[in-house]
Amino acid sequence: MAIIHDVAAYLIDQLRPSVTDPMKLHKLAYFSQGWTLALLDRPLFEDDFEAWTYGPVAPVLYAEHRQRRYLPSWPLGDPNRLDAQETFIVGNVVRQYGALGGWQLSQLTHMAGSPWSEVRAREGVAPDMPSQVTIGKDSIKEYFKQLLA
Repeated sequence: MAIIHDVAAYLIDQLRPSVTDPMKLHKLAYFSQGWTLALLDRPLFEDDFEAWTYGPVAPVLYAEHRQRRYLPSWPLGDPNRLDAQETFIVGNVVRQYGALGGWQLSQLTHMAGSPWSEVRAREGVAPDMPSQVTIGKDSIKEYFKQLLA
């Protein structure tokens, strides 16, 4: 199994020559996790996402890029650690969503019924308020399975 840093490195490598902003990185990692859960019935990586104001954020990634606006590389990960199925799924996430900016991807995570909106509603967190509530992998998996149907 890959770790989240491997996925981040793969995403940034696939998006070159453009640099990736942190919001875009988090959302693409989230979509990669969601599609892997739905298609392979297992997580892509073990780290969790939290329901922050602008969508799902992986605190472990945030801790490494805090205060950086652009991410031209991710030296903490090795994109070659993704297996063939993981590479296929994450590559398709890049093809499907990679042309969108961070704000556009954020809006996709805010759709009614999404795990982000559901966990924030359940916890009583207003849309514009900060939150560090964890988005469970089971809810992410079920949401992306519904998208397949």
